[in-house]
Amino acid sequence: MTAIADTTPDAARGPIVRWHYLGYSALALAVMAAAIASHERWFLNFVHVISGVMWTGIDLFMGFVMGPILRRVDLTVRREIIVRLVPKTLFLMPTLSIMTGTTGWFLAKDLGFLDVPWPQFAWVAAALILVVLMTVQGTGYLLPTNLRVCIQLRRPDPDFHKISRMMRSFFLVVALQGTMQVLTIVIMARFVSGL
Repeated sequence: MTAIADTTPDAARGPIVRWHYLGYSALALAVMAAAIASHERWFLNFVHVISGVMWTGIDLFMGFVMGPILRRVDLTVRREIIVRLVPKTLFLMPTLSIMTGTTGWFLAKDLGFLDVPWPQFAWVAAALILVVLMTVQGTGYLLPTNLRVCIQLRRPDPDFHKISRMMRSFFLVVALQGTMQVLTIVIMARFVSGL
């Protein structure tokens, strides 16, 4: 009797949602809450900057480095990478976006940026608009699309036509997210140098 080889990736045998990562997210959010409650400007700034650098760095790396590579590698390689990557980013990316935006708001409030007159307030408004757009786009479109693609790829017989349909606009949205990240860096540089 001949055995049929299991072509399901090893990572597909484990759960997509790794609940212990939720503990890491909760810990990070607790650090954020402590930074906000402390009103210690250095601590709040540190949490804002480190979460923003991680969020921006991961987004830019995924969008402009991993994305083009994944589009060119063999489908089996792409499948192996995605089924391992999505569970690791499922809690990470929303946590970083929430931390960055929330600490940024409280930092802007503590530094008096919410009270600056127009036209300087336009920089503040632009930062707020960008962070809200990126957070909604990331948690409302990118994350669910990644999750649906991962679920499809974990199946023994993934529907590649369905995956292709889901991914058509995905890369455009990732490029838009990366562009907004770069614009946010420009705005943050303006904040640091003074409005």
